[in-house]
Amino acid sequence: MKIYGVTGWKNSGKTGLMERLVSDMARRGLSVSTIKHAHHTFDFDYPGKDSHRHRVAGAREVLLSSRKRFALMHEIGKGQEPPLTELLAKLSPVDIVLIEGYKKDKHPKIEAHRSQTGQPLIASNDKTIRAIASNVDLKLDRPVFDLDDTDAISKFILSEVGL
Repeated sequence: MKIYGVTGWKNSGKTGLMERLVSDMARRGLSVSTIKHAHHTFDFDYPGKDSHRHRVAGAREVLLSSRKRFALMHEIGKGQEPPLTELLAKLSPVDIVLIEGYKKDKHPKIEAHRSQTGQPLIASNDKTIRAIASNVDLKLDRPVFDLDDTDAISKFILSEVGL
């Protein structure tokens, strides 16, 4: 599987770019999966639901399944967050996995950048960032794309990974 990341600071446009890239690549006939890193505790299982009751009772994993999808929840407890490589191994094979976040991992990335965040470019100190998608003109040692030019960004990523 090929992997490529989209990184950036909060409110930089990462999720919107991810959504557009997934749609564009799927339209091109590629199979695409995603991994999204969350810096905070998250829960998509709610009190009163059977799966939540199973988890609260002490189940280490709860697999929720229907005719249309399944979701596997795994409780880490006091353990360490699994490394990205371990999470990638849990995915079914696809043409490309797009990864949102994971700034410090060593896979190739494109940085989403919006001037309104007031944050500096991560790319300045990170050579794993191969290009920048920005809402302002930047002069850098790497390709810079308009943040909304999904076609050009998608073509760049696919070229980078050999698809």
